[in-house]
Amino acid sequence: MASLASTPTRFAARSSRWCLDPVSKRIWTQHTTTRRRRRCCCYSSSSSSSSSSSSLLANPSSPTINPLERLSRKISTSSSKSSLETAHRSDASLFPLTPTDGPYDRYNALTSIRKPDPNEDNIRHEPSDGQPLKGWRVGIKENFCVKAFKTTCSSKMLKDFESTFDATAVSRLKQAGAQIVAKTNCDEFGMGSSNVYSYHGPVRNPAKDTEKGQSPDPTGEVWDLEKERVAGGSSGGSAAAVKAGLCRIALGSDTGGSVRLPAAYCGVIGFKPSYGLVSRWGLVSYADSLDTVGILANTIDDTETSFSAISFHDPQDPTSVDKDSRQEAQSICQTAMDRMTASKDKPLHGLKVGVPKEYFPAELHCRVLEPFKGTLEKLKGLGAQVVSISLPNTPYALSAYYVISCAEASSNLARYDGVRYGYHSSSSSSASIGPVEGEVAPHHPYSLTRTRGFGPEVKKRILLGTYALTADSFDNYFLKSQRIRSSIQEDFQRALRIPSAISPSSLPLDGGAARVRATTLDGVDLILHPSAVDTAPTLAQTLAAGSWVGKRKGEESSAKSSLSAYVQDVLTVPASLAGLPAISLPVGSSNDDGWPVGVTAVTQWGCEAIFWRVGRAL
Repeated sequence: MASLASTPTRFAARSSRWCLDPVSKRIWTQHTTTRRRRRCCCYSSSSSSSSSSSSLLANPSSPTINPLERLSRKISTSSSKSSLETAHRSDASLFPLTPTDGPYDRYNALTSIRKPDPNEDNIRHEPSDGQPLKGWRVGIKENFCVKAFKTTCSSKMLKDFESTFDATAVSRLKQAGAQIVAKTNCDEFGMGSSNVYSYHGPVRNPAKDTEKGQSPDPTGEVWDLEKERVAGGSSGGSAAAVKAGLCRIALGSDTGGSVRLPAAYCGVIGFKPSYGLVSRWGLVSYADSLDTVGILANTIDDTETSFSAISFHDPQDPTSVDKDSRQEAQSICQTAMDRMTASKDKPLHGLKVGVPKEYFPAELHCRVLEPFKGTLEKLKGLGAQVVSISLPNTPYALSAYYVISCAEASSNLARYDGVRYGYHSSSSSSASIGPVEGEVAPHHPYSLTRTRGFGPEVKKRILLGTYALTADSFDNYFLKSQRIRSSIQEDFQRALRIPSAISPSSLPLDGGAARVRATTLDGVDLILHPSAVDTAPTLAQTLAAGSWVGKRKGEESSAKSSLSAYVQDVLTVPASLAGLPAISLPVGSSNDDGWPVGVTAVTQWGCEAIFWRVGRAL
């Protein structure tokens, strides 16, 4: 069971030979042979390798699309076309064709439930009783291990898997008195931005229903895809459950914005702590150097209390930060907060807020700007100083994020082979259920299991990650992405005047960047930017852009259309690459469509206490 829980990925490039689906046996052989050849020649440069090199920094005029699109096109040309078509066609049985109400609620936010103890209430008890969360009803995302619940990761691959232990974060919540009442829906293995790639079906946004006071109980109605909005992903079920009142708080996982984006779409608080403060033990791995346990709640008080309950050093998690670093971060944060000479009328006096000019890309819709500008004016009225700053490497963050996360995912998901646990499809079972349209028989059971067990988005990212880790592409994509990551970390350190409690060399995969300590006269305390480029899109728009519905109907989706779903993460991934804490706060609704809008605040590592003061003031 421990192999399923999160473990750090060391030497991710070396494990690329593990993570291949039926298409990739040929790539595996090529990778191994090339690797040996490169070792023999000591990685000497050649004219052929340099001429074929395509930099991730090419074409800066459209950096959020072109590198990822170029990588996906290379995979398409280097892989078997018929095999890729087979993978898409076999996805028809993985997701429900007609989205309807879920089995436990109208939004399909919950995948399984446990009846709460009737002797407990949902009233917060004082911390003095040793259980600050006593009586709180809590939902847990599907990719956390929880005893007495199935841990499916919203995938057919783990549809019957039952964990024998609790994740550390879940154990901490239980010790604090919380009641785990449900598992929440999510994108398969946490891969997605809209919560439509789920074995349990899509999640719809409850924001408008809660305004009308509608009951969350299921009615069995078929959803109007042109009217209903997505809840965001990948923690869309957790955000929807909190917004609909199905639980008081919910745990989610944030890899590149999977907590903050659905929080912005649903109008709740989405909090991603500093990397390493909350144990990942028991969180099913997607990208180890990026995965962070996050919290979704309705109030700042609930967010702070629940974070305090789960933020501890865990020796079972090698990426968990030690106690000394935590104490140093608290001391630095307190010094920064002492500079804020708060008064009754100006509670944020002394706070310096930076607005990065790179966080207003062409994709940003004007409907989210008015609430954002209103937030800035409110901060000024509360005594904060608002200045413009620059984070120059932000345009390259999205491309670097997808290369790194997909590479780590291709390694982590190699464990799902149908032998040790999870879904298994053998040749005999294939004959009994009949072939999937487009499949070429016979299939090896390993290939057949992964083809039928994984959904389209997961298979796409496995292919992307495997390709980026091959010998011919490793330097050109993976290493360049890591250098971009280091540059992004340095950008944040230069922009923030609060010193870091940990050296950049201890941050995940930063490449040993120099530590930057700004003076109290330079930099800012807080970075503020819109949480998403737009309000929540409709399910029809998202499913069409995601291409799996279109593929089942025989329609072809353009590369631009299929890649548009990834642009939703453009504002959230930089903080994840830097390992910094970030929180999405609801700041009202847009003027034209009336759906929630959120703003995201980012600060120095370990300085979450600044969020609590700003959040309460807003």
